[in-house]
Amino acid sequence: MDEVAAVRAFNRLYTNVIGAVQGMYLDTPYSLTEARLLFELAQREVTAVAELRRALDIDPGYLSRVLSRFEADGLITRTRAGGDARRQDIVLTPGGRAAAADLDARSARQIGSLLDGVDRIRLLDAMRDISSQLGAAAPAGSRAVVLREPRPGDLGWVVHRHGAVYASEFGWDADFEMWVARIAADYLADRGNPRAAGWIADVDGSPAGSILCVPDAGDPGTTARLRVLLVERWARGLGIGGRLVDEVLRFARHAGYARVALSTYDALGSARRIYQAAGFSLVSSEPERVFGQDLTAQEWSLRL
Repeated sequence: MDEVAAVRAFNRLYTNVIGAVQGMYLDTPYSLTEARLLFELAQREVTAVAELRRALDIDPGYLSRVLSRFEADGLITRTRAGGDARRQDIVLTPGGRAAAADLDARSARQIGSLLDGVDRIRLLDAMRDISSQLGAAAPAGSRAVVLREPRPGDLGWVVHRHGAVYASEFGWDADFEMWVARIAADYLADRGNPRAAGWIADVDGSPAGSILCVPDAGDPGTTARLRVLLVERWARGLGIGGRLVDEVLRFARHAGYARVALSTYDALGSARRIYQAAGFSLVSSEPERVFGQDLTAQEWSLRL
């Protein structure tokens, strides 16, 4: 019941934030549902009533009343589709498109105000996580994925997300976060080294993954070491892990390395499949008590 209460509290908070319980939406003559209808109608030239019902899951009687109001206000026209008397098509009038554009502008201003003074990355990550958990993630083909060099603050994000993700998904303790922090600190201390590089994967403008390529401590002349591969749960399924590993391999070849090595653990099955797909081979494995868990440490290698 505590979980139910938490969800209800979040719903109350969010509906208050967006003004959904204040009668008309964004100081307009429209309710939240009516504003959503206008938004949907503005996405295409002609919309079938049946499409609206499916998209918004609206009671047919209520939808009919709203459309009648829109028509009386000069926002839409309704016609029967040629060849199918059962189908009714809706077209926004110029006045309807102006009303939809005004709603869009008001919503953009409201969201801009909402994002002022908050940690945007954490907020947007949380929103994506909620969408993913509730089955509403955007289609893979519609996401914009960009690999870029780390900027100031990114390595702190890498440490934070490794600690949080591995604690949540595998139960690893704070020793793992400390281990990643040392890797990040070593990378930053060696910044400017032409044989070291890192990448952050952005999805729709927000960080969703990471990887580093650094000289191997035991054989820095010929061996590169792949480190801190991470893909956020909400961004999985987009091929980001494979792209990050491929970027390391391209860099290592260009930098003159003869081999790329990496260390991982048997529990990390998704990462292991990415390494295998890239051509890495298992070199050694050994049981180890680490990060509060009984794991099998693995060493993998790929000759370039």
